[in-house]
Amino acid sequence: MAKRPFIYYTEMDSPIGDITLATSDQGICFIEFGSVKSACSSMDRKLRRLQLKGELKEDNTAVSLIDARQQLKEYFAAEREYFDLPLDLIGTKFQELVWNQIAKIPYGVTKSYKQIATEIGAPKAVRAIGGANNKNPVPIIVPCHRVIGSNGSMVGYGGGLEKKEILLKLEGSFEKMSS
Repeated sequence: MAKRPFIYYTEMDSPIGDITLATSDQGICFIEFGSVKSACSSMDRKLRRLQLKGELKEDNTAVSLIDARQQLKEYFAAEREYFDLPLDLIGTKFQELVWNQIAKIPYGVTKSYKQIATEIGAPKAVRAIGGANNKNPVPIIVPCHRVIGSNGSMVGYGGGLEKKEILLKLEGSFEKMSS
């Protein structure tokens, strides 16, 4: 069982509601929509499912959490288009491949699950792309909200379609989809 001695977390307000951020000693490892109370139980379940040992500890002073909070505030204020944070993405090789490809989608641009599948050399893996996208541990930073259906429709988002719509509107891509 892999070990990350501590997973530090903090909560912040945002235009899409409370967000709980978490970091290991390697980088930001979770972003959960919702308050610390609900996020901690979700993070604990994910750690067990990934067979990781780590104690969750609240910490508002961890440098990586301060940086993440600041960059997210800038993003929500439309002052930041990309994130410059160390990440600790924990998943299967396929999930990590998908997340790395999604991370390349520029601000204000959307791509379909089919496009992502083609870009990673697995054009028939559209459903698997959706599954990996759903397991993205750091939404917004790895912008899974920028992935849409091949017909241009908004489909699935772990935080709910209303959050996805807000994020796409913030980036100006929702209007492009609607026109």
